[in-house]
Amino acid sequence: LKRRFQCVFEGIAKPGQRALLNEIYTELYITKGDAGQVNNEHEIRQIENEFRKSKKPETTIKCEDIFQSSIGEDQPIRTVMTKGVAGIGKTVLTQKFTLDWAEDKTNQDVLFIFPFTFRELNVLKEKTFSLVELVHYFFPETKESRICSFEDFQVVFIFDGLDECRLPLDFHNNKILADVTESTSVDVLLTNLIRGKLLPSKEEYFRKRSKDEQQADRIISHIKTLRSLLIMCHIPVFCWITATVLEELLGIGESGELPITLTEMYIHFLVVQAKVKKVRYDGGAETDPHWSPDSRRMIESLGKLAFEQLQKGNLIFYESDLMECGIDIKRASVYSGVFTQIFKEERGLYQDKVFCFVHLSVQEFLAALHVHLTFINSGKNLLSEDPTTQVYQSAVDEALQSPNGHLDLFLRFLLGLSLQTNQTLLQGLLTQTGSRSQAETVGYIKKKIRENYSPEKSINLFHCLSELRDSSLVEEIQQYLSSGSLFSNNVSPDHWSALVFILLSSEKDLDVFNLKKYSASEEALLWLLPVVKASNKALLSGCKLSWRSCEALAPILRSRSSNMRELDLSNNDIQDSGVEQLCDGLKSPQFRKKDELKTTNYLKCSVCEFSKSILFRLTGCNLSERSCEVLATVLSSPSSSVKHLDLNNNDLQDSGVKLLCDGLRSPYCALETLSLSGCLITKEGCTSLTSALSENPSHLRVLDLSYNHPGDSGIQQLSAGLKDDQWALETLRMDNGGEKRLARGVRKYACELTLDSITAHKNLKLIDGNNKRVVFREEQLCPDHPDRFDFWTQVLCRDGLTGRSYWEAEWEGDVCVAVTSRGMRRKGYGDECRFGWNDQSWSLSCSVNGCFVYHNGRQIKLPFCSSSVFHRVAVYLDCPAGTLTFYRVCCDTLIPLHTFYCTFTEPLYPAFGFGFRCSSTSGCRLRAGSSVILCSAESTETSI
Repeated sequence: LKRRFQCVFEGIAKPGQRALLNEIYTELYITKGDAGQVNNEHEIRQIENEFRKSKKPETTIKCEDIFQSSIGEDQPIRTVMTKGVAGIGKTVLTQKFTLDWAEDKTNQDVLFIFPFTFRELNVLKEKTFSLVELVHYFFPETKESRICSFEDFQVVFIFDGLDECRLPLDFHNNKILADVTESTSVDVLLTNLIRGKLLPSKEEYFRKRSKDEQQADRIISHIKTLRSLLIMCHIPVFCWITATVLEELLGIGESGELPITLTEMYIHFLVVQAKVKKVRYDGGAETDPHWSPDSRRMIESLGKLAFEQLQKGNLIFYESDLMECGIDIKRASVYSGVFTQIFKEERGLYQDKVFCFVHLSVQEFLAALHVHLTFINSGKNLLSEDPTTQVYQSAVDEALQSPNGHLDLFLRFLLGLSLQTNQTLLQGLLTQTGSRSQAETVGYIKKKIRENYSPEKSINLFHCLSELRDSSLVEEIQQYLSSGSLFSNNVSPDHWSALVFILLSSEKDLDVFNLKKYSASEEALLWLLPVVKASNKALLSGCKLSWRSCEALAPILRSRSSNMRELDLSNNDIQDSGVEQLCDGLKSPQFRKKDELKTTNYLKCSVCEFSKSILFRLTGCNLSERSCEVLATVLSSPSSSVKHLDLNNNDLQDSGVKLLCDGLRSPYCALETLSLSGCLITKEGCTSLTSALSENPSHLRVLDLSYNHPGDSGIQQLSAGLKDDQWALETLRMDNGGEKRLARGVRKYACELTLDSITAHKNLKLIDGNNKRVVFREEQLCPDHPDRFDFWTQVLCRDGLTGRSYWEAEWEGDVCVAVTSRGMRRKGYGDECRFGWNDQSWSLSCSVNGCFVYHNGRQIKLPFCSSSVFHRVAVYLDCPAGTLTFYRVCCDTLIPLHTFYCTFTEPLYPAFGFGFRCSSTSGCRLRAGSSVILCSAESTETSI
């Protein structure tokens, strides 16, 4: 094994150099987690998804420790599955693991390691073996040593290349086999035997490879400026391709641009291989033309093989596959010997030859080159039987119809090859050049983008535009973003797609996605779902979302490539049906039982790990006890990953809390924080919570029951548990309670307000003993005061608000209802003294001309609103949550008008103002209850 694995293939070795694995091996970044499901997406999509994720702490594993149990695991790990895109390093990892063992460095408790490849096992499909016979067949030394039993030994079996397997591996229907000496098919043998991530820095690779530090710096700098190349460099093979090309170009001092697109990089790679063949194998000189007739024939043959096998979905080929493509088997070894960095020939023990390209992307490039050459030389379109169809448009259509993006990179290469500048690079290989109008192809792609395909397909179309050197749509959106006018008008599908492409291609971390930054609408969310998927936190609060948004978000929650840790859907009308959709996502089969974790590790490919903590904010979403029942099933699931749940401001009542407690009682419940503030909970709900936490006291640390009516008995029960050493509960909030908190909706936060006379303008007179009423009068004699408004007819209330508060206003005439900080200026007529025209105040102004909300001078007109349509509004202020909402009150029903979202750092004061149309009959009165009434009366002394 040491002789077999001490060297690793990496292109053509330079004279006098040995490619020793220990010399070039770079530590892989291996993490625990992820579900063991098949990812059918094209590997480039997987890499792009992985690259977009914010870097979060993960459980990392050293190569030699992949079978070691973690702390707290009471069973040894028996099965390890390394998982990642092609070329990510899985095979090299198994080689390194084996070599370290063979050199007595690690895992010396293992007596035997038996490495197999599916390339070798595929050809044994029709044969039968016992386990012992299979080992003897591949490792004759074991037969010579008469080793026929493995039960008493520590043995490791390695099966490399699962994606290349041509065996059924029917785990569900294959018969059970227990005897290691019983012969059966290889498929049955393997299924019975089996039953029981990324390089930390690609810079390290380039610096290790190049002894010229300055050259390495230039290579790294060039890659970092091109995000598409940087993303691809997460594949080690592409690092090698990039280094091969850039070292060649920089080494010979070529002038001009370095390759900036994938197509350019692979064209240069192909040219480098042609030069190597000319000098090393054909005996030519550096100055000779590097494309000889023989080289052209070889590349044309390999291109045909690449295309036909790509259509069949084959990544490895046997001699019969080569014969079908017209390649002389006698010449196949010459192909692999000459173009070693493109095409490989391998031979396993007792098996026929197998062939493959060094990487899928090389096969895709050569396939595109074959289609392009055929079209240029003969006019034939290999992608369509219709001779009138343009080849590039056919390729676009084919890629859009591919369900998993398997033709995405092929399409990028084919379109890139259509550029005259790229064809010039292939002079000598192309006997003639030419293509249809580039503008025609660009126009067709833009048309397809406007046809509202899936975001992933649209993103690839933007990559295609990049290959065609067209960035007009992207530049247009960037101009809109810089001017702030992107969402002032209707946004077209191509603009949405361009925005998604820009955000996912940005250098900025996608840690937090805030939908309101772009458009607070359901349409915007549906377009921007790929950005949500790539983010750790999705802030969707107050964006006019419904249950349909939850239906769209559910697949993200169960996606293996999602990294979401926090989902804030507060203040949206998602209702119970929306919660049901979200819970369907959380109950996906991917969330496995916790005890299964003890038997499985994975090489990182996606990050939907079992240990991730999810925070759900569902404040004010019009939920009922039905949502509690659904959430309880999630909390009690063995796969529960919800650790923080915010259900504030929903009328759940005691019946809902009782249902939720069924989940809290479950030993699988992982909930650490539960917020039930303002949920109409009484002592009965407190009793249910006390009972549930007594049965399962070890998880919940924070419980918020503020703004409820627990009564003395409810407070006593939970407070006693807080002192219980067995309870994990550390924080219990039960403030601001009382019977008045049992009113439905935000009215439970009704508060007493008192007008402050020292702030009132001299035309405003406060009457009634406790300043509950103000009337508009002609100028009065008032003592001057620093806090009095001297120009605008405005007045503040006396007490600042810091929690949750609710009040109402009713009026006739021109009226302004506002909140402001105490520090707002009072003297003068500037914007800093007028409600809503500065950064310290927020206001709603109504008149016959309409209703407007203001903050910091920004005006928003409310549709279908004016003082002639309605005369009563409600105000709800939630300082901790940073929301200020104005409602229209219609027959005691609250209809939302507008919500401000801000960070309130100091107490806010309710305030009122009168417009220029106010007369001596206009006035304001504070009712003894919980409302403020602004009114117009025939007499200023009339009680309302």
